[in-house]
Amino acid sequence: MKTIKNLLLVSAPFFIFSCGSHAHLGKKLKPTVITEKVVFDTDDPAIWVNYEDATKSIIIGTDKETNGGLYAFDLNGKIINKVTPLQRPNNVDIEYGFVLDGKKIDIAATTERETNKVKIYSLPDLKEVGEFTVFDGETERFPMGISLYKNPQSGDIFVIVGRKSGPLDGYLWQYRLSENNGKISGEVVRKFGKYSGLKEIESIAVDDELGLIYYSDEQFAVHQYYADPAKGNEELLVFGKGDFKSDLEGISIYPTSGNTGYILVSNQQADTFNVYLRENPGAGRIAEIPFFTKESDGSEVTNVNLGPQFPKGVFVAMSNGKVFHFYDWRIIEERINIQRNSPK
Repeated sequence: MKTIKNLLLVSAPFFIFSCGSHAHLGKKLKPTVITEKVVFDTDDPAIWVNYEDATKSIIIGTDKETNGGLYAFDLNGKIINKVTPLQRPNNVDIEYGFVLDGKKIDIAATTERETNKVKIYSLPDLKEVGEFTVFDGETERFPMGISLYKNPQSGDIFVIVGRKSGPLDGYLWQYRLSENNGKISGEVVRKFGKYSGLKEIESIAVDDELGLIYYSDEQFAVHQYYADPAKGNEELLVFGKGDFKSDLEGISIYPTSGNTGYILVSNQQADTFNVYLRENPGAGRIAEIPFFTKESDGSEVTNVNLGPQFPKGVFVAMSNGKVFHFYDWRIIEERINIQRNSPK
């Protein structure tokens, strides 16, 4: 039986946040679980749901440094597995049901910045099952952000990769995964994505169900594109301008139905997360929630019942201090509702 920790809001300090025309009084949300420390610097998490026993689901996270690694944590934050050394692994994402050697496996993919590679591991055992180089032929490489997309019609799985710097258009490259001599490899299928030129693009998130890609153009805004390359490279939406203190970072998508829910984006230097409606992010920020995370780069969320600690899912965010924070979704949902229902 896993330990159930009390869900508490700290009594101080207090903060006032402006959400559009609203002013809200709020407290920092205290994490339900803080993980054991990695060696260097946590950066980005992903959540692997064990659908046979959701209480045995795993959080995968990167330790971003030369000779860093990929870590697996249980829902109590204990390190249960790791892959080291990796040469500056940056971001990580997971997908379910890749067919390798005739069998379906779940996979985690991470960028390895110093080798210009994407490295792929089976889940939950973190066994390496493939790798490939990215941004071949480019002078600006150094992969950072990564997200996976599974086309619900074809079953094809794609990797979308960002980098430390790049052109004003075509900053992201998308690769179709396939089996090659018993290993997973990737073939580039498109180059897309506008870039402000202000800083960099790292955080990328895909809404598989709605077929949409989101990415954080730091110090500018969030961009939205179609995830299916067949639908073209037209930019669909830009949102969040003016909503962030400085850098906008980790993006997490929490569905409440087939086409509704919330998009949470890290307001990194403010130690808050801005919340937008999944069905209409362009309508503007609906809440700004202060967390105990410090300078959060990456985050992930699931709406799956993971047991008594996280019955409506878990929100995972990187924090300074070489750790990840796990938050019971219920306390986040409560804060969103309070802010949305506050008088103008």
